[in-house]
Amino acid sequence: MLLTMNFLFAFGLTFVYELRITQIMTISIGLVRSSLVRKYWMALTGLFLCSFLVVHLLGNLPLLMEDKESFNSYAHFMTNFPLIKIISYGLYLSIVLHSVDGLLLTRSNKKARETSYVQYNGKANASWSSRNMAILGTLTLVFLIIHMKSFWYEMHFGNIPVYTNSSGKELKDLYSITVAAFEQPWYSIFYVFAMMGLGFHLWHGFASSFQTLGINHAKYTPFIEIFGKAFSVIISLAFASIPLYILLS
Repeated sequence: MLLTMNFLFAFGLTFVYELRITQIMTISIGLVRSSLVRKYWMALTGLFLCSFLVVHLLGNLPLLMEDKESFNSYAHFMTNFPLIKIISYGLYLSIVLHSVDGLLLTRSNKKARETSYVQYNGKANASWSSRNMAILGTLTLVFLIIHMKSFWYEMHFGNIPVYTNSSGKELKDLYSITVAAFEQPWYSIFYVFAMMGLGFHLWHGFASSFQTLGINHAKYTPFIEIFGKAFSVIISLAFASIPLYILLS
């Protein structure tokens, strides 16, 4: 019950982001070619995905404790609870919007630099992560496709063994599928590499999202920047530790 309440609370917070995204999309019909609108979409979907990362990490922590029942209960809850199923569609839409917006903004920014009369010096004007957001985002997208095929697709459409837990409920054994995947060196190495890319992507993207939304104040911005950097390090290291623990244990 406590685990269920924690997930409901966390996804309640993410639902607020999703409502805001829907409002922006409704207002922005006919303005999709506007770079300003695309930046707002990018910021809002990015923050929504950040909140999902926290929830997803909490759900994956039982893997570090070798707690098969808790992990499978989490997977069952995430795929069967009606509110979560509704929010998941917003998640998929956010991934698509964030990816498409990123590619469009990268292309428009590149054209703007080519036509600008001001000489652009990337190293002087921006950090490495901000200059390579498109590459880092593409790496993360490729990882997501492989990751969702390995686990999300298998959970929904694959032939996963079913067992009865201690409470008498039948659950799909996603835990065994996940452990088997992380016991493959190539997959764990790819996963860790992708988490490094995600960390660099968040390093710049978290604080940048707040700035795009106009939340930029001398009193609060330094805290947002510090929190964003800490968030990027903690999230990426925590996720990367899961396959490494399974592979090396």
